[in-house]
Amino acid sequence: MRRDYFTLDVRGVDWVEEGGSPSTPTVVIDFEGPADELEERLTGFDGELLSAGQTDVALRLQGDVDEEGTVGVVSVTNRVTGDFVLELNETASDVLRFIRAARAYGKEADSDERYRVDILVNGEELVTYDKSTFLVYDREGSLLRQHSLIPSGVEL
Repeated sequence: MRRDYFTLDVRGVDWVEEGGSPSTPTVVIDFEGPADELEERLTGFDGELLSAGQTDVALRLQGDVDEEGTVGVVSVTNRVTGDFVLELNETASDVLRFIRAARAYGKEADSDERYRVDILVNGEELVTYDKSTFLVYDREGSLLRQHSLIPSGVEL
């Protein structure tokens, strides 16, 4: 699937900087391509859509994390097979801002979930995942723990 089939929108992050009431940071990924292809990638061996626990969300940086304008690849993968479900390019600073909001939300929330991922097909909801982990890797594939969202007690 082509990365330009996807658009990404972020919601629920401004409260961190503006001091408002906490709300769940949400990333909305809209796919504007062949629906059956995305649905197939999001379907497990049992014929059902993958659950939140069967997916991982990550950012692979294409440049230095501290460099202005660095782009990264946001991905959702199938945790069981390791296959990429979807990938799209996004400015790293925007993704890191989202992760900071999710971290702040985690300190305020009564739940283990820190953020939400809504995956749409042509504007229609396909699946929603409540997640607690968002991993950030440098361009060589090394985990950047200080930039990642990793729940306490989780060992990687």
